[in-house]
Amino acid sequence: MTVPFAGIPLADHGRLYALLHDAGFTDLWTSEVAGTDAFTPLTIGAITTPKMRLGTAVAPVFTRGPGLLAMTAASLAETAPGRFVLGIGASSPVVVGDWNAVPFTEPFKRSRDMLRFLRAALSGETVDQEFDTFAVRRFRLERPPATPPPILLAALRPAMLRLAAAEADGTILNWLAATDVPKVVKTLGDTPAGFEIAARIFMCPTDDADHARAVGRRMITSYLTVPAYAEFHRWLGNSDLLDPVWSAWQAGDRRGALAAVPDELVDALVIHGTPHQCKEQIMRYVEAGVTTPVMAPLPTPELTAGGVEALYALIGGLSAPSSVERG
Repeated sequence: MTVPFAGIPLADHGRLYALLHDAGFTDLWTSEVAGTDAFTPLTIGAITTPKMRLGTAVAPVFTRGPGLLAMTAASLAETAPGRFVLGIGASSPVVVGDWNAVPFTEPFKRSRDMLRFLRAALSGETVDQEFDTFAVRRFRLERPPATPPPILLAALRPAMLRLAAAEADGTILNWLAATDVPKVVKTLGDTPAGFEIAARIFMCPTDDADHARAVGRRMITSYLTVPAYAEFHRWLGNSDLLDPVWSAWQAGDRRGALAAVPDELVDALVIHGTPHQCKEQIMRYVEAGVTTPVMAPLPTPELTAGGVEALYALIGGLSAPSSVERG
């Protein structure tokens, strides 16, 4: 499950994490955009749910220096031995440049360099190296984790997917349909045993299709107009569906862009329906090759009206299918 939940204080999440565990969920995954940081909600999970896996999806490779990112990851790995997964990714020009005042340059090389640095640093090595995008002089963790965390690399297109397959312990996918997964798996090629394919799956658990599609359209115009995601969907073959959206967006016509998003695309990228129907759709990702389906619930009329109690009921309704090892 993606955490934390909107509208609920972090201090109250321990109870929610326990409910998720009791419902059959095995993992807690965070993101890092403009809400909470990626690590604090997982630290709460490390203390309150001693059996759940904890993962970042993702910690940006630009917004922390190499040493700080290694220290942060090592601290959580020490707090939750053997249960932490470090997911890293390039993020976006808005998050990196506009909000964190860091130049968003050469994202592929920066991701590759940070992956290589973290692999060495989290293993306890002294790193004294000139990378293509940064240099590190005589850095060594004072508290290297006894169990270095697996490192997953967020990837959208062939070059980053091949890098993940060659040097990471897995990859993290985002904003794709279940029918897109086979193309990604084929592009990854041969991967080592235990290679993890995680995918964040946006889910609007309501039978109010109009509401779900309205939410989906807003999210699609916010995300898939970002250059990296636009190129990803061109590669996936969705240009015919998205060209009208991109044209309207570039012209400054936000309402026109929303109206141009077809139901077909929304239904493929944002699953919706009853909790049971959502679970069935999530299983299509698993059948296509995703090993870790990460649910990301979106606001619904039911949750808005019912508050925390409705969220508790939703967690019970989304109990992980027994055939899914992680989710």
